[in-house]
Amino acid sequence: MSPKNNSQLKISAFFAEEYHALKGYVTSKIDDTADRDAEDILQDVALRIFSRPESALPINNIPGFVYSAIKNRIIDTMRTKKEKRYEESDLDHLWTEFADLFYGTEDFPYPTHVINKLKTAIMELKPPYRDIILAVDFEGYSYKEISAETGIPEGTLMSRRHRAMSLLLKKLEHNITS
Repeated sequence: MSPKNNSQLKISAFFAEEYHALKGYVTSKIDDTADRDAEDILQDVALRIFSRPESALPINNIPGFVYSAIKNRIIDTMRTKKEKRYEESDLDHLWTEFADLFYGTEDFPYPTHVINKLKTAIMELKPPYRDIILAVDFEGYSYKEISAETGIPEGTLMSRRHRAMSLLLKKLEHNITS
């Protein structure tokens, strides 16, 4: 048996035995992204590993090699630019409207089902995302105030809010149209 076939058998066995652990690892790294799938990333990594040329050096540490390849693929996936559908100022304006709506101070009445879907979508967010939306957009706290209270850097809070707004927007677009 050639070293290439032996190496492929070991890699194949590793993927078969550790598939669920590998999928869990990928999911833990990308679980906050709605448009990426752990299995797609795993399949892409497996394909690239099994497509290596015969002249490539043998893999001595299969688990380390596979996890490293997966980590690199996740980074590549996260770096891909997405089409921006909204400008930041548009998002801020929308969230100001939603905040007014949430507290009932907006003169333009939104349909009750939209209000209920917004409330549900906010409550379904992960706690860090939900908390930052409620604190900034509905309770009026500044990033500086929240940072002083929690010890979380302002930049992290801004990133969480931006991500939370993106997740809510996707969820609302999907729920309102369906």
